[in-house]
Amino acid sequence: MVKRLFDILAAAAALVIVGPVILLAAVCVKLCSSGPAFYCAQRAGVGGRPFTLYKLRTMHVNQGAGASAVTGAKDPRIFAFGSLLRKTKLDELPQLLNILKGEMSVVGPRPEDCVNVERYYGELGWQTLQVRPGLAGVSSIYNYTHGEKLLVGDDVEAIYARELLPVKLALEVIYLQNASMAYDVRLIFRTAITIAQIAAGKQQFDDPPEMPAAQQLLAQKPSDDQPFQLAA
Repeated sequence: MVKRLFDILAAAAALVIVGPVILLAAVCVKLCSSGPAFYCAQRAGVGGRPFTLYKLRTMHVNQGAGASAVTGAKDPRIFAFGSLLRKTKLDELPQLLNILKGEMSVVGPRPEDCVNVERYYGELGWQTLQVRPGLAGVSSIYNYTHGEKLLVGDDVEAIYARELLPVKLALEVIYLQNASMAYDVRLIFRTAITIAQIAAGKQQFDDPPEMPAAQQLLAQKPSDDQPFQLAA
């Protein structure tokens, strides 16, 4: 109850402050690339139930057949202004609406593409689906500082599934094992500081403090690692 109240108050206050920024960015998206200003994606929420996640669009609409569900480090589908939005994470701000709707929290496991959930989620993934996904979180920070650099080559989806997704899920499970409002507040500040550092040009980051526990978790073989089936 306390977490949900915090989500509502924080998202509402943030929308009042950054609402003009979102609108200005939406206009710029329309001017820079033909198509809608916002991107609506299906993501897995609590219990695996799909919901529509809102983002400012950062990629060209016409992507060709068989477009990857994973964005590479230098993905040619991203237009110039979209790259700026992704670097500053301004493209994520419309998810404040998802928080107000009760589909997301300010802090929590990062919502995953429904296709990836069905293909790759086992026991660790299932644990992350027990709570609302978050706008900010430990795996979001790790993906921002480390993960995106891994996604290079001809098959970024395979790299993502093999090298990045398991680490992200393990980090989120460690977060869930230690979740508290104080931890959430620290993660909000860590996210803001990381975004500012990357915007200022920083490229090299230490592993997150949760990494040793996450690596230990990954070293343990789960008893049941069958793919997760999304709820209807």
